Amino acid sequence: MSLLRRGCRAVMRLSTWQERTSSTLSEAYYQPSPTAEYDEDSPGGDFDFFSNLVTKWETAARLPGESTRQVVVRSGVVLGRGGGAIGQMLLPFRLGLGGPIGSGHQFFPWIHIRDLAGILIHALEASHVQGVLNGVAPAPTTTNAEFAKALGAALGRPAFIPLPSMVVQAVFGQERAIMLLEGQKVVPRRTLATGYQYSFPELGAALKEVVA
Repeated sequence: MSLLRRGCRAVMRLSTWQERTSSTLSEAYYQPSPTAEYDEDSPGGDFDFFSNLVTKWETAARLPGESTRQVVVRSGVVLGRGGGAIGQMLLPFRLGLGGPIGSGHQFFPWIHIRDLAGILIHALEASHVQGVLNGVAPAPTTTNAEFAKALGAALGRPAFIPLPSMVVQAVFGQERAIMLLEGQKVVPRRTLATGYQYSFPELGAALKEVVA
């Protein structure tokens, strides 16, 4: 059965108002850190504008009472064809002008769009799933520089020209630039514990599928 068909079934089931899922951004909720590791039970959501915004999203999506099973999926950077983050990266990388953003040492939590959809469907269909799930890949730690290298390899292009921090700040502004220049090591501990099996757990395979 296709993901789309299963997704339609799951959405129809929402009409019973006995379960609820919502999705927010993991890279906005957890505080940037070069060393900390965040799972679903880690604190966050109260250190800057975007983290407070995510907290408000999650609060607005919460239904009162305990009779409703509720799930929040905090997603990483979503990789998919035809748009999104990859859509903005492809041209410079295809031209051999891609590379890390800033220092490149910042963590880069990511997920293939098929797995994000899969986690949402899993959360809707599996009655034992509840609470927060980190919608990120379970791959070994990925930095921005490692991501740039893997994307270059998927395209058969070099990827060593960095985008300086000052340029990012000038283009995106101070607050939005933080999301690009700083990162977090986010792990899907509870997501894996629920039994979800990833279609694209490794970055190289995910990128090859996206750019094929």
